[in-house]
Amino acid sequence: MINTCPTTYTTDMLDCLPLIHQGKVRDSFALDENHMLIVASDRLSAFDVVLPDPVPGKGALLTQISNFWFELTRDIIENHLTGIPVADVIADPQLVALLKDRAVIVRRLKPLPVEAIVRGYLIGSGWKDYQQSSAVCGIELPQGLRQADKLPEVLFTPSTKAVAGDHDENVEYETIVKLIGKELACQVRDVSIRLYKFASAYALERGIIIADTKFEFGLDADGKLTLMDEVLTPDSSRFWPQDSWRPGSSPPSFDKQFVRDYLETLDWNKQAPGPSLPPTVIEASVQKYADACRILTGGA
Repeated sequence: MINTCPTTYTTDMLDCLPLIHQGKVRDSFALDENHMLIVASDRLSAFDVVLPDPVPGKGALLTQISNFWFELTRDIIENHLTGIPVADVIADPQLVALLKDRAVIVRRLKPLPVEAIVRGYLIGSGWKDYQQSSAVCGIELPQGLRQADKLPEVLFTPSTKAVAGDHDENVEYETIVKLIGKELACQVRDVSIRLYKFASAYALERGIIIADTKFEFGLDADGKLTLMDEVLTPDSSRFWPQDSWRPGSSPPSFDKQFVRDYLETLDWNKQAPGPSLPPTVIEASVQKYADACRILTGGA
């Protein structure tokens, strides 16, 4: 299943709405004091750099996957979705057609300055940390673990949220306590681990290992912790086919690790501007995102 949603790299067509924030992939626009419109573009970022080539239909696939998980995890934590259709706030039917599969209307929250990263397997920056110190974000681990090994226990390894153009920084849990307070840090940690364990079990039944993932949270008007942004997508998670997982090497994936692996073969310093992607890499990326969407959501 390849999504046929029109390719959208920028959101200039929404100049009628006040821009709140332009992220690497998502752009947020104000609707009123309590609501905003979030549009998932087809931009692709790697190593915190937005690449120059769009991945056609990616934003629509990410939105479909996120909405699926938001609904599935409502019993664990409330999220920012309102359920209001895009057509209720956008009058132009052509613009509605362009946005309806890639945009959501959400509650405006106070974002927490934390990337809530949860790891179930030893890969990525966690593997690099382990090779140097036998620890991940200050958490000591047993000797002799291999790349892509399942961790003895699920780890909460947060990072700070970087401004555009900078890299997120892995930090120890105590740093997050200092940033947002002990009680809130504990809530973020506990619900993140609970979300990961729930989603991992669900995905594993469908043949996908969720190696790690990232959650973002905000506070509503009453100070209640609320899940926001995106959740358990190929952009925020590592998805591995269970039947291809072999500890000792980096498994094939349904996520943008495929693009990262290609970029690692280039003479690029991981600073903007990013390099262009060959058509074959873009096409393979579209297929991987579509496969993940189909398997996880049961879509056609």
